Parts: sequence; structure tokens; C-alpha cells
Amino acid sequence: MMRLWFQPHHFAFFRKNMEFMDGSGVLSHLLEVSELKTVFEGDSGKTISVDDVSFYINRGETLCIVGESGCGKSVTSLSIMRLLGRGGEVVQGQILFEDKNLLKLTEKELDQIRGNELTMIFQDALTSLNPVFTIGNQLVESIRAHLSHNKEEAKLHALRLLEKVGLSEPKKMMKKYPFTLSGGMRQRVMIAMSLSCNPKLLIADEPTTALDVTIQAQIMNLLRELQNEFSMSIMLITHDIGVVAQMADRVLVMYAGQVVEEATVYDLFQHPAHPYTQALLKTVPSIIDGEDRQLESIAGAVPENYQDIVGCRFAGRCPYKVEACEKVQVLKRVGHKHSSRCHLAEQLMNPFEAGEV
Repeated sequence: MMRLWFQPHHFAFFRKNMEFMDGSGVLSHLLEVSELKTVFEGDSGKTISVDDVSFYINRGETLCIVGESGCGKSVTSLSIMRLLGRGGEVVQGQILFEDKNLLKLTEKELDQIRGNELTMIFQDALTSLNPVFTIGNQLVESIRAHLSHNKEEAKLHALRLLEKVGLSEPKKMMKKYPFTLSGGMRQRVMIAMSLSCNPKLLIADEPTTALDVTIQAQIMNLLRELQNEFSMSIMLITHDIGVVAQMADRVLVMYAGQVVEEATVYDLFQHPAHPYTQALLKTVPSIIDGEDRQLESIAGAVPENYQDIVGCRFAGRCPYKVEACEKVQVLKRVGHKHSSRCHLAEQLMNPFEAGEV
């Protein structure tokens, strides 16, 4: 069975899960998404993008959502932030943030949470920043929109934030425009803006897209350092399994709008229980001494109009496809904090005990 390198800090997850209990001893979730269904309406009618997705995030932990492009990861985050835009609508489910259903709040009530306690970093920092205003202007306005700071107090706060995210000469940085900065610098500015109100949950949607590997590592390390300092939770969306290994406490694997596996990061890497998860892991090089294997790619592509597929949505690309895959696959528990949407989950987890799948 494949084994991948695993970092010791991931065991912090188990410590975190022993904390933040309410008086009854029940784990209190910071965010809880239940049976979320999001659709987009276009010229050809309604298309389901996120289908019956449920998950939670605890205080102080990092949940990674992983999957290929088109699997519904970004739409899930935009549904939480209620930033779907024209044509997008959440038609089912609830999104509880500290027991408040975000889907029931007015825009005014939502603005008290969004950008304050709940913030988001988008994929492309250049398009997220206004090109005609300086970095300082945008930071100061963002701070004053959520905190009771006057202009001078907001400016001092902005300078501290820029220094906190590792940008040298913050006074000069305040006078620069977004297009004059490198991709890594712009992303650090976006992180500073997101942290301006000390959020409880930071949603990061592919925050290292288009950055070189050195800058990617710096951004990920920065997020972890800031998480520890501010005790915030992180929902990190990525297609990079290496980032998952570095950052995650728990992992949600999405495919074609559905959650196909959920597990602690340890269980996901050591006992993957869905063919899609196994396929993703095989695309990652191993650094274990003596292991020599060829990297694999996943044949085919994420299907379109997947809401019309009755059975397993991964069946068309799955090496284990059988007749039973044509039936509806439900997300079922296969271990402690481990669920899979596959009827072969137990055999996949324990191939030596069960023989070849």
C-alpha cells in the first residue's frame, strides 16, 4: 500500500479536537455547512454546481478542500460568503457560523460578519485589488469599514499589518499601486487586508495560484504562523496534495459537486477510502527512501451536467468500476472521523486484509 511522507505537526489536530467543548462535552463547531446545494441559471437552464455538501470546521483548525478544477470547491466557498453573483443561488441547506445561519441574514447583518469575523482570500490578488488606488488607501478603507478607527489609527494599523505579513518598508509599500507589485507581494497584501479585523475564519481559495514554488512555500508558512498567532481557523481550497500534507488537520475531497471522502489528514494519506482520492495521491511524488514508482495521471475529465448521473460520478474514470457503481452512492462512515462515497471503501482502506480490490 502506498505511504506518503507525513509531518508531525498534523497531530495537533487531535489536540485541537479535545478543546472548544461546550458545557455538555459536545464539540462546538465554528462553521457548520449542512446539505448545501448551489445552482446556476443560464441560457440552457439550471445547473447544479454543489450538491448536498456537508462539513464543519472547528475553532483553530485547518480544513483543506481538495479536488480538480470544476469539482465545486470555489463555489462552496462563494456560497458561504454569499458572493455567488448573478445567476447563482443556494437552493438547499444551511450555513451556520457561530450558530447564525448566514443564508437567513440580511445584507446589512451579513456585512457585520463578512470581512470582519469571516474573511476570504481569492485566487488572483491582482483582480481582487483596485488598480487605481494605492495599497495604503485600500487597506485603510478596509480597516475603517469594520473597525472604529479614525484615518490616522487605521494607517498605523495598516503599517503594522504589512510588517506582520513580511513586507519590507511598509511606508513605501502603502504608496504603491497593485500592478507595481509581484504576485507574492500582492498576495501578502491580500492576507494583511483579510487579517485587519482579526477574523475567526479565513477562507483561502487557491492562494498560491500562479506563484512559483518558493513563494508558494513562503505564503503557506506565513498562513500557518498567522493562524497560530491569531488562533483563527482556515478553510484552504487547493488542488495541490502537497499543500494538503503541509497544512491540513482534516481534508474534504470533492468530485463533481459532491464530497467523496472526508478524513483526518493522517487517515487520508495512510488509508484513502475512495478511488478518486487514491488517484490524486498517485499524482504526487514520494520522498520515502527506496520507493521507486512512476507518477500517474487521472485519465479523462470531470463530467459536465453531472447532476444527470444516477450512480457514482467518478465511475467513468474509475479502475474498479462494477455494476454496483451504477446505483446511488452515499457518503458513509468507514472509521472514526472518516467517511467515503464508495461501496468498496473498506477494501480500499485495507487492501492487504481484503486482497486485491
